Amino acid sequence: MARKDITMTPDEQQTFLAGGHTLIVTTIGKDGWPHVAPMWYFMDDGKVAFRSFTKSQKIVNLERNPKITVLLETGGTYEELRGIMIRGTARLVTDPAAVLAMYGELSKRYAFVGSEPVPLEGEALEAAFGRFAAKNTGVIVEPEKIVSWDHPKLSGAY
Repeated sequence: MARKDITMTPDEQQTFLAGGHTLIVTTIGKDGWPHVAPMWYFMDDGKVAFRSFTKSQKIVNLERNPKITVLLETGGTYEELRGIMIRGTARLVTDPAAVLAMYGELSKRYAFVGSEPVPLEGEALEAAFGRFAAKNTGVIVEPEKIVSWDHPKLSGAY
């Protein structure tokens, strides 16, 4: 008997990604070994996006080799597991104004200070993160292969 299809539809994938919190980002080091790091992210026109300091290992790796894999997973038990893995190419964003806008998107989702996110724009965004924008690189993941799993679709039958 064939196993029930547990992949997410494209709409389910977008909803899942929009509701996630910490993305696992994997790049390839110069020694050929994977470099794995957790990152805050947001969705940019349906694509995963994040920013990091330009001198960080993940950005240095992506400048050398733009191959990237990102993973988002949830669930505490087997029947609750849901996840998505995206293999693709990193499109690097170096324009400080665009990187500052990425900080603005992240401020809508994450609490940089305090316990709640504080969406920032305009002068407030510039005051909070303007001095960092030129020292950061944005990353937009251009998907080449997407693998997803949604174990609740099994309804307890394995």
